[in-house]
Amino acid sequence: MTSATAHDYAWIRSSSWFGYALDTGYTLTLVRGVTPADVHRVMAAEPQGTCTGVDAFIERQDELLDGTDYWEESFISGAFTVPGVDEDWTLVLHFDSGVGMQPRFLEALSAGGRAVTHSSNGGKPIHLFHWYEGGELRTTFESATARDGSTPDALNTVMREVGFALCEEEAASGTHVDTKAAVFALAERLTGVRVTEELVRDAEFQLGHVPEEPAEEWTGIVIDITDANGERLYKEFTREEVDAAVERARAEANAPIVILGPSSPAP
Repeated sequence: MTSATAHDYAWIRSSSWFGYALDTGYTLTLVRGVTPADVHRVMAAEPQGTCTGVDAFIERQDELLDGTDYWEESFISGAFTVPGVDEDWTLVLHFDSGVGMQPRFLEALSAGGRAVTHSSNGGKPIHLFHWYEGGELRTTFESATARDGSTPDALNTVMREVGFALCEEEAASGTHVDTKAAVFALAERLTGVRVTEELVRDAEFQLGHVPEEPAEEWTGIVIDITDANGERLYKEFTREEVDAAVERARAEANAPIVILGPSSPAP
């Protein structure tokens, strides 16, 4: 295991490509023992050839979005091989508006080993970290003080070493640490991969177009509102009830307008 800390990743705050990543939303994933081509196969990504350098990669993502006037949840994935602890890893980068790696992808990619991923949704901000081992989500968090997963405390010692405060008391009394830099350091501790400005800037990316996830079939909606006086309105509607209400509204909207004159009989 390396001795990386948040200080080793101070460069991210002056990085042009990582600044772009934070603005638009990104996901950076490290997968052990799986080739870039196999990563994209698991993600059902359509091969898009290669490009040299992160600037060219960003241009390809911008081309995908060019001319759209709606929220685009498909994205270009860029992947390349990097050396890590014991064997090669694949670094997978998305400028994906925070869509991120789907859990089913991470479960499959880590089935025979390990996957570590961190992301941002582009300024909202939500910053997430996930560690998968053997297809299982071991530790995940948005805030380091509220961890989840099958072994939420397994990384506590390492997390403190890289700079995280793990409880509210530590956060209040400790010195300020760049938590995004600490996430990079934590990923290095788990993979042995040192991500640098130059590594990503000059990489030869294998590209794949990841399609938009199909919408989940819905069966109903819930209205749950509490007003300023504490009065709660809670109502459940089935999909059939919603569809019937929509049809009634559509029929009323399409009905002819009848204007009654003074001599017309009362309705």
